[in-house]
Amino acid sequence: MVGFAPEFGLSVYGATKAYVLFLSQGMNVELATNGVYVQAVLPAATRTEIWERAGIDLNTIAEVMDVDELVDAALVGYDRREQVTIPPLHVAGRWDSLDEARQGLLSDIRQAQAAERYRPQA
Repeated sequence: MVGFAPEFGLSVYGATKAYVLFLSQGMNVELATNGVYVQAVLPAATRTEIWERAGIDLNTIAEVMDVDELVDAALVGYDRREQVTIPPLHVAGRWDSLDEARQGLLSDIRQAQAAERYRPQA
């Protein structure tokens, strides 16, 4: 989740997550013709030993998903051929809207010239 939420303030960690998301989506496109399917799974806080290793008490975190539930949800997403599976996201349409908006940006880019708002006023 941190990979598309810079306001969480975990810049380096979030950047690595954003990279993995971008890489997964790109590889899914590039490898599809070879019959290879790539899925990105974006969990929120998950009950693993990483928290203890980091010296963080899990009891201080309000909501934490169990690993088994995360894995089961990821596998359901995989079976549905979701390119991006976000187990803690309860309104799937929100991700769809974000992804459609991202794709819409691409259709509005005109590389040959700057947008009107960036041109000097006459």
